[in-house]
Amino acid sequence: MTTTPDPTTALRSRPPVVDLATWQAARDELLVREKAHTRAGDAIAAARRRLPMVELDGTVEVVGPDGPVPFLDLFQGRDELVVYKHMWYDGAPHQGQCEGCTLTAWQVKDAVYLNARGVSFAILTTGRWDEVAAFVEFMGYSQPWYSVRDVDAPVGGEMGYITCFLRAGDRVFLTYSTTGRGIEPVEGSMGLLDMTPYGRGEAWEDNREGGPEGRDACWYWRSDADGNATFGPTGRPVPQWTRPGATPVETLGRNDHHH
Repeated sequence: MTTTPDPTTALRSRPPVVDLATWQAARDELLVREKAHTRAGDAIAAARRRLPMVELDGTVEVVGPDGPVPFLDLFQGRDELVVYKHMWYDGAPHQGQCEGCTLTAWQVKDAVYLNARGVSFAILTTGRWDEVAAFVEFMGYSQPWYSVRDVDAPVGGEMGYITCFLRAGDRVFLTYSTTGRGIEPVEGSMGLLDMTPYGRGEAWEDNREGGPEGRDACWYWRSDADGNATFGPTGRPVPQWTRPGATPVETLGRNDHHH
């Protein structure tokens, strides 16, 4: 026999219920902190724009759909370039690629607003181009991808970064690079989740007493066909389930060297 949960008990794990005026007062109090946070972010961005830069060889070749091209081509004639460096597992099936990098790459479907400001966007990865091209086609990515296999940093090197470059004629400069939670600005879903009462559902978050129990930071980035978060043999990066042919087949599951 199924019993209906006591609504009073269920509410204990949720924010307290108040009248609109009380809610508005609490919300206005938080707004003061939010504005301070915004201004602090503006100040950090100003300091970021004042960082020195490093010149690099813009003729170094990367491999894209048209074969090897000089890195300079990725600017598409614009003065600035932002790249995301996507991790890669050689020989892995599509579902065995990095769910965190899939999360990031998936959320840049259109760079039109970057382009309007004179900024180009591309995704770099260390995979062999034939493998990369098949993955890009399967995922339906619209942004340009390039293989930087065997290319030294800062064009190649370690993946999992957002890196910014500046062009002055044929000269190319590294201006900024970040990783970890530094890449979150591109992940709009994270910002929206931060606005919700249950947040991201991650264990590190400071949640109220009785709130939902969090799990590890990427538990929901890989799921099975029914939407259940899993790193098991039927799991794959979440957006892959929207792709044609993404059937629940046996997969590599969790890569021990990834986490």
